[in-house]
Amino acid sequence: MDNGCVSGIVNEQAWRAPAAGLAAFIDSYIGFRQAGVEPARHRGLPSPFLTLIFTLDDPLVISAHPDRVQPPGTFDSVVGGLHTVPAIITHDGRQSGIQIGLSPLGARILLRMPASELAGIDVSGEEVLGPLAAQVQDRLRCASGWPSRFAILDEVLLARARTPGRGDCVSAEISYTWRRLLDTGGTAAVGELAAETGWSGRHLRAKFRAETGLGPKAAGRVIRFDRAKQALQRRACAGAELRLAELAASCGYFDQAHLDREFGLLAGCSPTSWLAEEFRNLQARAA
Repeated sequence: MDNGCVSGIVNEQAWRAPAAGLAAFIDSYIGFRQAGVEPARHRGLPSPFLTLIFTLDDPLVISAHPDRVQPPGTFDSVVGGLHTVPAIITHDGRQSGIQIGLSPLGARILLRMPASELAGIDVSGEEVLGPLAAQVQDRLRCASGWPSRFAILDEVLLARARTPGRGDCVSAEISYTWRRLLDTGGTAAVGELAAETGWSGRHLRAKFRAETGLGPKAAGRVIRFDRAKQALQRRACAGAELRLAELAASCGYFDQAHLDREFGLLAGCSPTSWLAEEFRNLQARAA
């Protein structure tokens, strides 16, 4: 946890893993609060997780969605699907909320829909969770601190996971493919995955996209990018040399130029430009 309040400036960040019963569906909870800082914009980069955000003080302003056709908007709570271009979030010097990283394998259980229905778009929490979104937000806003807020999320999401929802469970073949992609850092080939599941490559691609919203190749690309981004975060937070050529090789890229090209396509800027822009934002410092 990182808390700060200097000369009227508020910088708070808190991180926690979910309760054990949610570990298969949720990566983490990240709480953040800033006030009295310079207005800024944040790139919501592609990642292997859907995003669920409950705001605490001010609405979240999304000035550009991954699907650029979707108009800008403000949200008290928001759910965003898997995507391959960044969302652009802005604030006027104040922002606060809790961000939940949700595995696409948990979307049917916790959101009552396949992750594919949210691919590339952002929707209000009420559209997905109904009245529960406002109920959770009210409880979070009344809670006394980050541990209490995280406990509320555990309580609500565990209850939701234990209640039968809509549709079938994710198939064993899709679950296996997703976990293999994560385990290999996104480098597993589609042909290899198809052989391991017993499906044809064409069938695997169609079923995987229908469940997650991305094909297995695109999902692997996002996973590899996210792995490189997190390595950059860790090195920047530690004050270490970035060593981009070595990082590229360790994350499955051909060379540093390949890494730079992928950052340009998925983040909209180079790795060093992203670090320079983003590390004033609390979200980017959460390694």
